[in-house]
Amino acid sequence: MTPILLEVSIESVASAAAAERGGAHRIELCSNLAVEGLTPNSRLIEEVRRRISLPLHVLIRPRPGDFLYASLEFEVMKNDIAQAKRLGVNGVVFGILDQTNQIDVARSRELTAIARPLAVTFHRAFDVCTDLSCALEAVVETGADRILTSGGARNADEGSPTLARLVQQAAGRLTILACGTIRATNVRRIVEGTGVREVHSSLRLGSADSQDRGETLQPEAVAGFLRAASGIRAARG
Repeated sequence: MTPILLEVSIESVASAAAAERGGAHRIELCSNLAVEGLTPNSRLIEEVRRRISLPLHVLIRPRPGDFLYASLEFEVMKNDIAQAKRLGVNGVVFGILDQTNQIDVARSRELTAIARPLAVTFHRAFDVCTDLSCALEAVVETGADRILTSGGARNADEGSPTLARLVQQAAGRLTILACGTIRATNVRRIVEGTGVREVHSSLRLGSADSQDRGETLQPEAVAGFLRAASGIRAARG
């Protein structure tokens, strides 16, 4: 049975080290989780890369708010991806929408091309789209490797029916990375109900990712999550 892959969202060197000690499989590094994450500065990326051996993915998001970016912001994103590559990361995470809140395929494809050979995740901008089935096909067109999503809902529990449909629709063309208040207490239910094999969480204290403010990740939280996720039987297609 393939184990569940845990990606942990962190914003500090201490939390990155704790995630690795606890047994996490991959890290998403960002700054300012209080606004759902922004691009970390190069010094933080460099220091985290130096301290850990885990696959390291970096969020590329130049500002809080919507995912419709002006030309100058788009140039910043391209430069930030190039800088992350130079610093030895393993992947980047971004999302761009157009004026109708649909996937901006052309711009996203351009960022994917700049990022290669790094892994590419299209983030929760996906959940803003009104038709997630069409949005998935658009993300496939961008060449991204995975979609970070709660199924368009406030959390993965509420979005589980949609997550299950997205896993079926993706059919191995890309990976559905489930997110949205996933904890040791509900990971089994979410995975068994949706068929996802990768999950994303901040794993800090608090009942929701949006409430995790300024708290350093503890290795025990990661280890406990992985114990709860061990031996899960995913939903069959």
